[in-house]
This record gives sequence, C-alpha cells and structure tokens, in this order.
Amino acid sequence: MTKSFNNLLLPALCLLLSAFCLSPAYAQVESVESTAPTHYLWVSHGRIEGHLALRYSPAGAFSPDSSMLAVAGQDKVVLMAVREGGIRKVLKPRITDITDLNIQSANFLAMNQLLLLGNGVISAKTKGGGRSTPLLAFLWDAVEDRLSQDVEAVGGGGGYGPILYFPHIRSVVLYKASNFDLWDPRSRRMGRLTIPDLTQAPNVFAFSPDGHWLLLAQIAMSSNPDPVVVEAKQRRFVDSLRGHEGTVLDVSFSRDSTKVATACEDGKVRIFSAPEWKLLRTLTGHHGPVHWAEFSPDGKWLVSAGEDKTARVWSVEDGKLQQTLEDSKDPLLTVSFSPDGESIAASSEKTVFLWQRMAGGP
Repeated sequence: MTKSFNNLLLPALCLLLSAFCLSPAYAQVESVESTAPTHYLWVSHGRIEGHLALRYSPAGAFSPDSSMLAVAGQDKVVLMAVREGGIRKVLKPRITDITDLNIQSANFLAMNQLLLLGNGVISAKTKGGGRSTPLLAFLWDAVEDRLSQDVEAVGGGGGYGPILYFPHIRSVVLYKASNFDLWDPRSRRMGRLTIPDLTQAPNVFAFSPDGHWLLLAQIAMSSNPDPVVVEAKQRRFVDSLRGHEGTVLDVSFSRDSTKVATACEDGKVRIFSAPEWKLLRTLTGHHGPVHWAEFSPDGKWLVSAGEDKTARVWSVEDGKLQQTLEDSKDPLLTVSFSPDGESIAASSEKTVFLWQRMAGGP
C-alpha cells in the first residue's frame, strides 16, 4: 500500500488476530445428512462479454442478496440481473488523471457499493505521465455511478506476490517477505500476519472464513505439490494436504471452515477435512487441469471449472457428479455459487456464464 502500508494500524491487527483465536463452531463435524441430497438441474440463464476475478474467488461479484452479478469489461462494469438474465445497468468508472483504465474485477461490499480493482496509465498532463499505475483499489457507488472513496495504490514499490481479494473475509491480501498484509477496503485499515518459517513466496494461498487457517500452495523452490497448512494464531506450519499428482491451481474452504477443496493440474478435485486434514473424496471427470473449485454456501455441493471448458457440479456427501455444464467454448478459469446457492457463475478470460438451479433429475 502507499500511505496505509507505512502505518499498520494496531486496532485492525488486534481485530484480525482475535478472529484467528476463535474456535470453529463445527470444526470436527461432517456437514452431511442421513439421506442423499436433493437432485437439481442447473439451467443456462445467460452469458455476457467480460470476466469475473480470474485469480481468486468470484463469489464477491454477486450482490449480497444474489440479485445482481458484477461483470468487469475493460473500462466498464456491467451489472447483470441474475433472475432475469439480462443487463440491469452499465457503470463507467473514471479516475482523475488516469487514462486507459482496465478493471480487473468488481466485488460487492454492499448492495450499492463495489470494490473495483484495476490499473491504468498516468495522464500525460500530470507528474510521471505515461507510466503505468500499480494495482488500484477504489469504491464505486453503483447507484450514482461515481467514486465514493479516494483511490488507493496497492503494492506500490513492487516485490509482492499475488495480490488477492478474499470475499469471505472482505480483505485485500498482499504477500511479501514472510508477511501477509490484510487491508480492509471499507475501513482502510491494515493488519499483518507474519509466518517466520515461510521463506519462499506462495503463488496460491487461502484464508479460512473463521480466520484459523492459512493454506499455501505453489511455494517457490518447492518440489512438493501438496499445499501446506498454517495455524494462524501460532504462525507455524502444522500439516499438509497430501496426495496431489500435479500442481495445485486453487485451494478453497467451505463457508463453515470444516472442509477444503483443491483443484489440481492432474485433472482431479480433492476434498479434505479440517482440522484433521484427511482426504475425504477424490472427484474425477475433468479432462485436463482443473482451475477452480468452490463449495456451495450450505456445503452440500461443489462446483469446479476446468481447462476442458466445462463447469461440473458435485455432491460433497458422496462425491458423485451431479451435472456437467458445457456452455463455454474456452477454458473456464473461475466459478462460484451465489450467496443464496441458487445460481452459478463461471468465467473464461472473455465471457461470463450464468446458470440457475431447478429441482429435477433422478
């Protein structure tokens, strides 16, 4: 960060670490029922040019009430009406003294407030004109189509690993030199989590929604593909998720923090228990690397997105494939359920697909 980065705020850090100390309410309880889950049919409900977050969960692209989906497209954001499957509104963000704005993702913080992440070029009429900006973070009023907070430069100075937004903890996270800096875009406060034994940068990482755990994958200089488990309060490695036969491309927690899904280059999705870190299910069916996997809000379903241009819906209870969604002509990079679990959105580099759930099937 620029000005925020140089003054880490102790209240934010205390709040963050207090969350790490909480015990998960259902830490050792399997979220399964005695009967098989209801079967559903996922029906195509529209597509639109643009993209969702391509390097982290697109769950934040859904509005809190699941009625809208924010789709980023170069210098604009399209608000898609989820139930109708059409366009509700087109936002055209502008930042003073910045040209060629390229919006990388749009995330709802509230019904009428978006967190936009992107970059651009400094206007020629200002100091440093013609240079590209670092990643910019700013809040945008979706009703009045205007900037609602000062623009913040993220990761100025360089040297950072991936800069990711985590919708479930509502924080932008930056990694550099054993430190994870968590920035709250609403309060503009920063907290820091230092892992002393982490001497190489992870290219993939994920925080559990309850703040207890941190998973690290694609750690530089490591030949082991298995993600490493960090206990956040103690700031130490405690275990690993074993059994991967290729590079892990994504890791994600269930909303109650009791399960983890990994998407792997070996074409498989694996489900592990937390905090036991035992392999529960191996889901096979994708042809080629799986780029993303994410649980439904109730934990009963899992959706995955792959290089084979499909999104696949699985039953978490028995690992069976529920449905294959084949609308895309390009590899799907990210996918997520809506907050109410009734919709799925998936994104390739240039197109967003939407499906809605209907009762049906055997």
